[in-house]
Amino acid sequence: MSVFPKTVSYGKAPEISSERKRELSLFQKQADIKFKNPELLNLAFCHRSFANESTTDVDNNERLEFLGDSVLGLIVADWLFIHLPDSDEGDFSRIKSFVVSEESLASIAKKLRVDNFILIGKGEEFSGGRNKKALLADCMEAIFGAYFLDSGYKAATDLVQRLLVPEIKVVLANKHRKDYKTLLQEHVQKMYKTYPRYEVAKKTGPEHDNTFWVKVMVQKKVFGPAPGNNKKEGEQAAAKIAYEELVGE
Repeated sequence: MSVFPKTVSYGKAPEISSERKRELSLFQKQADIKFKNPELLNLAFCHRSFANESTTDVDNNERLEFLGDSVLGLIVADWLFIHLPDSDEGDFSRIKSFVVSEESLASIAKKLRVDNFILIGKGEEFSGGRNKKALLADCMEAIFGAYFLDSGYKAATDLVQRLLVPEIKVVLANKHRKDYKTLLQEHVQKMYKTYPRYEVAKKTGPEHDNTFWVKVMVQKKVFGPAPGNNKKEGEQAAAKIAYEELVGE
C-alpha cells in the first residue's frame, strides 16, 4: 500500500484576476519560462504577510520555498559533481554555499524583476519588503519549487542551470578566494591551534536594510569591524582583513 496520497494539494493560491493574469504572463515572458499552471506561479509569489491579511482563505509560499530549496540544492550539487571531477566534498560545499546564498538568489530575483510581482501585505510593503534580500531569495526558491511541480525535474534543471551556472563560473574564476572565513580558520588552526571568534560590533541603517559591522578575534588580537549586508557578509569581510594581515596577502 502506497504511503503517498492519491491527490496532492499544492495549496490555495490567491484568485487570479484579469490584471494579475497579465502580470504573470509578463513575468514568464521576462524570465523566459512557461508555467502550465499559472496558479502555482501565483502561489510562489504569495508572501506570508499577504496571506495573513487576505480576506479569503489563501496559503503562503513557504511550502514551495522549502521544496525549492531542496530542488535547487540537488540540481547545483548534481552539476558540480558532473562538471568538477577533480574537486572534493569541501570544494563542492564552498561553491554551493556561495551559489545558493541569499545574496546570490536575491541578485537573480532582481534581474528577473521578481520584486514587481510579489504579493505582500500592507505592513510589509510599508517597511520596504520588496527590497528585502531575504524575501526576494525566499520567493526565488518558491518559484523553483513551483516550476519543479509544474514542469518536472528536467525543466527545473534547465531553469536552475541557466540562472545559476554563471554564478558557479564566477566562483570558480575566483578560485574560492571569496571564502576568507575558511581560509582564515584553516590558517589559525594550523598556526595557533585555535579558532577565530566573530562578533557583531554594531548594526547601522534602517531595520529592513541593516549594515552589519563584524569583528573577528584571533588569539587576543581584534580585526575589523568590517561591514556587510548581513551577518555572513560581515564575517567574510572581517575574515578578509584578518587573513590578509596575518598571512600578508
